[in-house]
Formats: sequence, C-alpha cells, structure tokens
Amino acid sequence: MTHLLIWAIAILTTAGIIVRPFNLPEATWAVGGSVLLVATQLITPSGAFSGIKKGGDVYLFLTGMMLLAEIAREEKLFDWLAAHAIRHAKGSSSKLFLSVYVVGTLVTVFLSNDATAVVLTPAVAIAVMSAKVNSPLPYLYICAFIANAASFVLPISNPANLVVYGAMMPPLLQWLSTFLLPSFFAVIATYLVLRWRLRKEIHQQIAATVVVPILSKGGKTAGIGIMVTGVVLLGASGLSLSLGLPTAIAGVLTVAIVLIGVRKNPGIVLRRISWSILPLVAGLFIIVEAINKTGLINTISTLMRDSAARSPIRTAWVSGGITALGSNLINNLPAGLMAGHVVQQAGVSSLIVHFILVGVDIGPNLSVTGSLATLLWLVALRREGIKVSPLTFLKIGCVVMIPALLAAFGALLLTTS
Repeated sequence: MTHLLIWAIAILTTAGIIVRPFNLPEATWAVGGSVLLVATQLITPSGAFSGIKKGGDVYLFLTGMMLLAEIAREEKLFDWLAAHAIRHAKGSSSKLFLSVYVVGTLVTVFLSNDATAVVLTPAVAIAVMSAKVNSPLPYLYICAFIANAASFVLPISNPANLVVYGAMMPPLLQWLSTFLLPSFFAVIATYLVLRWRLRKEIHQQIAATVVVPILSKGGKTAGIGIMVTGVVLLGASGLSLSLGLPTAIAGVLTVAIVLIGVRKNPGIVLRRISWSILPLVAGLFIIVEAINKTGLINTISTLMRDSAARSPIRTAWVSGGITALGSNLINNLPAGLMAGHVVQQAGVSSLIVHFILVGVDIGPNLSVTGSLATLLWLVALRREGIKVSPLTFLKIGCVVMIPALLAAFGALLLTTS
C-alpha cells in the first residue's frame, strides 16, 4: 500500500506539472507532491533532504545561467543579437529558421541545453518580434528541440549526462569518439523533420531590414561573461569537475561587474529571475528519492542484468527506448539519476549505458515535461506572453523525436561495433 501511494502521488504530481490546473506554476505541483510525501510519512524528512542534496550541482548551474541570461536581457544584448540575425536572413524566413537552428546547436553544445532555453529563447523571441512575423512559434520551437537533440555532443551539453555517468564519466576524447556521430545524426534528423513539420508555419513574411542598436558597455561585458562561462565549463569538464559551482561563480561575477560598471541596483536583475525553477527541481528529486524506496531500482537492475546476459544489443535498444519514454514521465534529470544507479548496480556493458544516455537526452523531445530545458523554455515563453499547450507540443514531439532517436541509436551501433 505504501508503494502504491508513492506512485499515486508521483503520477498526480507529474500530471499537475503538465496540465497546470488553475494556471498554477509547475513548481507548485512539484513542491506540493513533495510536501504530501513527507506529511504522510511516505518519506522521512531526512530522506527528503537527501533527495534535495542530490540536486545541489544542478541548482548552482541553473542559478549561474539564469543570472547570465537576465543581465544579458537587461543590457539589451539579446536585442543586438536579434537585429543581426534578421539582417543575416535578408527577408528569408527559411534562412532565419536555419540561422536560429545553427546558433541553438552551438549554444547547446558549448553552454548546455538549459542555456539554450534560458539564454537563447528570449533572444529568438525578440528577433522574431523585430522581424514582424505573424507566428513566432516555429522559430521558438527550435530552442526547445535543439536543446535536447544536441545535448550529448559534449558532457557539458546536458546536466543529465553528469548524473547518468557520475564518477564513471568517460574522458573527453573517448566521449567524442562515441557520441559525435550519433549527435550529428540526431541534430540533422531533428532539423529535417522539424523543418518539414513546420513548413507551412515557417513560410511567412519577415522584415528584410532592421536598425541594429549600438551595443552598450554593459551588453559587451555580459556577452564576454557568457563566452568565458563556456570556456570555464569546457575546462571543468576536461578536468572531470562539477559544473554547478563554476557556472554560479561566473554568473555572479558577470552580474556584479556589469552592475558596478553601469551603476544599477542588483534588485532589478534578481527580481526578474524565475527562481521558482529551483524548488521545482528540488521537488522532482524528492519524488525520485521516494520512488527509490519502492524497490524499483533493484527490480530494474535485476531485469537488465538478466536480459543483457542473453542479448546485449537487444537490451541496449529496449533500455534506451524505455528511458526515452520514462524521461517524459518524471523528467530526464531525475530519470538520469535513477538510470545511473541502475546501470551501476546491474554492471552492464558500456553499450547499454550509451543507449540509455541517448534516451535520456533525446527522449524528452516528446513532451513538455521531458527535460528541465523544456520546462525552462516554457517559463521563458510565458515571460514573453506566449503559451504552448502540452498537447500541441506532444503532436510535434511525436513526429520529431522518434526519427532522431532511431537515427542516433543506429549511429551509436556503428561507433561501438
């Protein structure tokens, strides 16, 4: 009965995050589900605290990224980038689509998928509004889908990569030899299918020219801060260090330097950050900690070990597919954490772990709850007065995610054979 209650609360919490009854924020449902677990003694306060602690690096990482994004917005860096994007498109909606996709890929690879959601989405929103498009969503969808499709080019491209491998993170060169080709196929497949799926919406009139504003000193400093953060993250990844603290430090320093230089009140930046994303993540980690009590990890580990002994390749495909779908039920970050525990306990081959990693990264393109990056993307859209329903996203996600996942799986077999 205890296990059934835990699963019931987990399912209801996920449903609340997806549907958002009464238009309450996602964090309300995640925190509410966590509080209910503790209040009903389905998880002890110490167990809940243990779950919260597991997300420590993620909280720091998100804090740094949100600080960087907000100071860049405040200093009009996004306006400047948007104007250049429109000028480069020269009145072609297709060129603008491709430009946004390429930039989104680069941001995801070198700054992480969460940065694409937090930093790039506002820039794209400003760009399409400046271009006077009738429907901005085709271009904004790029930010959501490329954030996941390109999130395993490098270890730093997705925080979920870190929790899947944990202390067993492969060296950078080994990572590239394994995942570069699957990432390429995932990025190309996502572009082609998304471009085809949105072909009617993309063809619309856009402004051919726009006045490019002068980038202020604060905007230049914010831009430099973002680039330095990317370099720091690459260095930290190469040294197998946690990414949260370096990102948080980079964000705080960038904001401090900019605000001192332009003599602005820090409250201007801090008030506009969507801090609710932090309790949302904490709530998800508590729910996963409670699910762990049900013995799910032990059961899955045993099944995986037995299946791998019979057919490693079939087990890899099945495990990757189940992980891809499961990430949409509890979010890929806690799903990655659970998957990491499962593969370590099962002691399976690296091939199976690689397939699971790809499932954790690409699978979330199915639904709005799939990844933290997509949830951050939704928050960024709401700040711009734009709403996307879960059903609308699911209709596109079904078409886009499956071909990219299969293409990546196929390429992964080639690189590991």
